[in-house]
Amino acid sequence: MSAEDMEMKHRGSDQQNGSLTAKEPPGVETVQLKKRVGLFSGVALIVGTMIGSGIFVSPKGVLREVGGVGPSLLVWTGCGVISMMGALTYAELGTMIKESGGEYAYLFKAFGPIPAFLFQWTNVILLKPSSLSAIALSFAIYVGQPFYPACVVPDAVVKFLAAVCIVLVTSLNCISVKVAARIQVFFTAIKVLALGVIIGVGIYSLAIGNTLWLTPEKAFQTGHTITISDVGLAFYQGLWAYDGWNNLNFVTEEIQNPVRNLPLAIMISIPLVTLLYVLANVAYFSVMTPSELLASGAVAVTLGNRWLGVMKWIIPFSVACSTFGACNGTIFTSGRLCYTAARKGHMVEILSMIHVKLLTPSPALMFNSFIALIMIIPNDFDAIINYFSFAAWMFYGSTCLSHIVMRFTQPDAERPIRTPVIFPALVVIASLYLIVAPIISEPNLWYLYAAIFILAGLLFYFPFVYFGYHPPFMKYITMFLQLLMNVSPPTEAPKDV
Repeated sequence: MSAEDMEMKHRGSDQQNGSLTAKEPPGVETVQLKKRVGLFSGVALIVGTMIGSGIFVSPKGVLREVGGVGPSLLVWTGCGVISMMGALTYAELGTMIKESGGEYAYLFKAFGPIPAFLFQWTNVILLKPSSLSAIALSFAIYVGQPFYPACVVPDAVVKFLAAVCIVLVTSLNCISVKVAARIQVFFTAIKVLALGVIIGVGIYSLAIGNTLWLTPEKAFQTGHTITISDVGLAFYQGLWAYDGWNNLNFVTEEIQNPVRNLPLAIMISIPLVTLLYVLANVAYFSVMTPSELLASGAVAVTLGNRWLGVMKWIIPFSVACSTFGACNGTIFTSGRLCYTAARKGHMVEILSMIHVKLLTPSPALMFNSFIALIMIIPNDFDAIINYFSFAAWMFYGSTCLSHIVMRFTQPDAERPIRTPVIFPALVVIASLYLIVAPIISEPNLWYLYAAIFILAGLLFYFPFVYFGYHPPFMKYITMFLQLLMNVSPPTEAPKDV
């Protein structure tokens, strides 16, 4: 059964499943997501989700692997270049396939429903919620620390504040797309200004002569011979700091003039983040030695304590704002993935519905946040997240491969912009390395468990999607939730919209 056949099958099954379809009289607004993401908010969405707490707290993974300041700065720059090539590849895909859902939509179009289903299964159930919970826990630690200056913030307090963060941001996203976009712009501005303060300190430090570790003689002293494995693992660390470059593609249907604004937002955001990351690292190396940076638990806080005096509170405040903004961007985009997958019949029907008045995908947003709240409960979820991380690069590589495949299978498709094929090819090669490198360098059964989890999605795909089995009780649950949440399946837009 082809992807198109399955989509048509799902569209024709609404009445059979028991959902209530909204029918608007003439002149009444259709129930669908509106185009409320402009260029500025698109840039804020990319920048705001890329810049989390990592660059403030612990940008030392790259330095630990390559051992020198110069190689470290080169890796940070190289990670920006790879992210830019991946983002430009996604820009072509996003302007060619104007659907929300990011990788899901592109894998569905190029390879059919099974790879797309496994992508959404892994991301909706594990990767997106775990990322959200991790960011919320970082937010909670920085918000709670001023109330516990002499000790570690109690675990119960951290989890409570993280839950409050998730519930608050989810509520705001359910209320209004415009409000969520404005929140993203505001908090992105704060984190960029905070990095500007750090960079400003670095410029002043360099101006008064603190350039020892940035001179050619010292910068390329590594203390050990750098191997290909070291470089690969350094890129692995750095590229995770750039994660989020693909987030605007999850909301393609809500972008105003996506043919213009999607690629333009990417071409503004990625170079901006790369510049901020490289200059922030230069600032760190101008005020502390590499050994001090590796020993610091929170690099930006150390810089603030040394150089900002009574204004040192700016750094922890900025980290809290940065993580709150990253939570908002993560919820905004992950909800659209869940919504798009449900719309194609790959998740339960209620998740494909939109609030009839607020016009937000509130069921999908709530579902994603509910899983994230559950993931806050364990004391240590980091290990599981780390072992599943290679899955993200597997899907990044597969999506870039879909770009190459569709150049041959759909050569006449409308492509408002065309990315050189060398870009996705290089990202595919980088992805293959990033999938294999952690498994070889640190073999662990968790990687096998992760692979089994991904393939376990097929246990749900074949009975519920391919064969279309719907438990009889689901139609009653769907109708009850639909009435309770005041949501409806999206209606077709007028042809001129």
